[in-house]
Amino acid sequence: MGPDEKKGFFRGLMEKISGAELPETELEAPETAPVQPAPVMEAIDKPGFFERLKSGLKKTKDGLVGRIDALVLGKKTIDADTLEELEEILITSDIGVKTTVELIRTLEQRLGRSELKDGEALRGALKDEILARLVAHHQPLHLGSKKPFVMLVIGVNGVGKTTTIGKLAARFSASGSRVLLAAADTFRAAAAEQLIAWGNRSGVDVIRHKEGSDPSAVVFDACKAAVARDVDVLIIDTAGRLHTKVNLMEEMKKIRRVIDREIPGAPHETLLVLDAATGQNATSQARLFKEAAGVTGLALTKLDGTAKGGIVVAVSHEFALPVRYIGVGESIEDLRDFDPQEFTDALFQA
Repeated sequence: MGPDEKKGFFRGLMEKISGAELPETELEAPETAPVQPAPVMEAIDKPGFFERLKSGLKKTKDGLVGRIDALVLGKKTIDADTLEELEEILITSDIGVKTTVELIRTLEQRLGRSELKDGEALRGALKDEILARLVAHHQPLHLGSKKPFVMLVIGVNGVGKTTTIGKLAARFSASGSRVLLAAADTFRAAAAEQLIAWGNRSGVDVIRHKEGSDPSAVVFDACKAAVARDVDVLIIDTAGRLHTKVNLMEEMKKIRRVIDREIPGAPHETLLVLDAATGQNATSQARLFKEAAGVTGLALTKLDGTAKGGIVVAVSHEFALPVRYIGVGESIEDLRDFDPQEFTDALFQA
């Protein structure tokens, strides 16, 4: 069944709760979903992507930089009232209170040194300060010599987690890596089917169990298969339930124990997927998951559909985490390696 035929599975999703305990050995023979040949993919860095990035960030640009321009451009002098109004714009654009306070304090210091003589200078200084905070924690994901490289992907339901995994699988596969997916989100209806649809698109195998199975049993089988098949990258999808922090922590600990036992030192990346459109809710999710699951990188999706793109700055700076990927569209090439300079240029460029 092709991905188009599976669309009906993805509507009316429901969550199920399983009380099963983790077995330390394999519960059942894993199912490996059959795959079809991978389609030929377009190059990720094809000409014109910057224009697509600007287009994808248009709502954020209009809501953030557009308001800043309306405030500062044309001003011959900058005073405390201007900075106070700028502070309000930044907070209401989901830059976050903590990051905004730091930005304004820095701008006040520069104003005191007579570095901000007019509105144009203030706009340039703000761009520089935002860029500096993104660069401070920027670190692209490198697979290095680890094999298999294990990526544990986490996030609440609805953020685009499984779709992000599918796009990453397609990217890695197109670059020549052998990829295996693990459908360890066994609680959400049709989650495995959605992952299999992506696997079929990119020619990647998927390890799955029956719906409602123990997630750690799926992870166990996937790790065994990754080693046996000599794959380069193993990407593990996980459940997005956040019923309590304790349950989340225990489930993550259980999965991590299994991974580390089968592939010592793994997971090598714990990627938290956040929906940029949720604004400050994304900040709350980042705080919880960083405490509970040892997040090492972020992916922010749906930036093209929201004016709340300032959350990229907020979550990276507040939690000292690198943004690995951003999503600015539906196609595979619109999941982009995050580049702080490119991002700020797209926002501030006229």
